[in-house]
Amino acid sequence: MALIQGGSYIPLYGTDSMPVKVADFHIDKYPVTNAEFVKFLEENPKWKKENVIALYADGNYLRHFKDDSNLKEGELQKAPMTNVSWFAAKKYCECQGKRLPTLDEWEYVGMADEKKADARTKDDYNKFILSWYEKPNSYNQEVGSTFKNYWGVYDMHGLVWEWTHDFNSVLISGESRKDVDGGNSLFCGGAAVGSSDLMNYAAFMRYAFRGSVKANYSIRTLGFRCAKSIK
Repeated sequence: MALIQGGSYIPLYGTDSMPVKVADFHIDKYPVTNAEFVKFLEENPKWKKENVIALYADGNYLRHFKDDSNLKEGELQKAPMTNVSWFAAKKYCECQGKRLPTLDEWEYVGMADEKKADARTKDDYNKFILSWYEKPNSYNQEVGSTFKNYWGVYDMHGLVWEWTHDFNSVLISGESRKDVDGGNSLFCGGAAVGSSDLMNYAAFMRYAFRGSVKANYSIRTLGFRCAKSIK
């Protein structure tokens, strides 16, 4: 795991540009891989596909697996684990003595490039993120395929989207990020929230995606990594 020195940052949803504080924590350097999840299934058979009820995972759960122990042909052992529900990802992390990162922890680490803890104002960095959003099938690559960021963490951008503990806690609507309404879909403000700003647009895409999914969804482009609080 990588040690992340806490601080504060202003997220896309920050009301009146109020900074959000993030405490020191640890986060996995890489997303959880297919091979690591197979080991979890062996040790926790109740999370095998045949045993998981629809409440905890939809029909796409483990879809790229031939069975609970074997991947389909062409799938890589060290590729990030996807087609996994929030419930299963959360349980995996708990079994490692860890947890899913919060949305703010993930965004705080994700705003770093190779040299800066906050690279969000750099056009080339945001263009890299947006160009990845347009690429299909980036999920079937080995973890560590992208750059090592300022914190020593890989693949925050470039392979898969990732679950966070509070993935659907931020829902934005209306014409301003000051207008925060938990009852509406984040997609409602899609044309208005910083669409001319690459930094805001890249972040908005993530918030919109998170706000559109449910905890039992298993999506081919959605993986996860674990975090750990510092006591």
